[in-house]
Amino acid sequence: MTRRELVTLAIAALCALAAGPDAWAKVAWRLGAPGLALPLLTDDAARGAALYSAGRYDEADTAFAAVGRSATYNRGMTLAASGSYQLSVAYFDAVLFADRYDADAKHNRQVVSALVDPVVGEAMGHGRIKALLAERGFEADTFDTDDPMAPVRTLDWVTDRDALKRGVTRDRSVAASAKWIASLADAPGEYLKARLAAELERRVETGEAAAAEASRW
Repeated sequence: MTRRELVTLAIAALCALAAGPDAWAKVAWRLGAPGLALPLLTDDAARGAALYSAGRYDEADTAFAAVGRSATYNRGMTLAASGSYQLSVAYFDAVLFADRYDADAKHNRQVVSALVDPVVGEAMGHGRIKALLAERGFEADTFDTDDPMAPVRTLDWVTDRDALKRGVTRDRSVAASAKWIASLADAPGEYLKARLAAELERRVETGEAAAAEASRW
């Protein structure tokens, strides 16, 4: 080996030492060997990217979690790759909250959200819903997971028609035909008076009406 070759080799070695392990790790990563780069990487963001390229998604997610907020998009990717679809959607939502025009985040969110299993509840009538159904004489049946489109059945029904606030009378069930309209008297003032009287009666029954004045004027 000539003197010139020795000098060149020494300069290359010095450059390698000056560049540090991260530089060599990036070279190995760029050459398609992320596994070789990992032992040399100390930065969490770079380690996360290399782990993701190596298919070690859970480890990549842990690395990106250590990075913090700046790795929100990357966490959406690693969570999706590791099967945590719902949490991945939440991370892409966070990215879009900061930048709603991020096309990549929007596209990825749409793809991942299609993988989230829909939440199907059971129509058991819990809490406030149960109370409202009970007031109307209903008791919701158990949700049938084998037939999710089946309607909720009525197991109990109030048969006391007097409990209803307003029953359906024959007069109210007449169809609004042209003949029926022709039978009405041409007295709009009378209809208005009747409606006002009915409204006053309703307010008196519910306690909403104001107390009667001693004098009308």
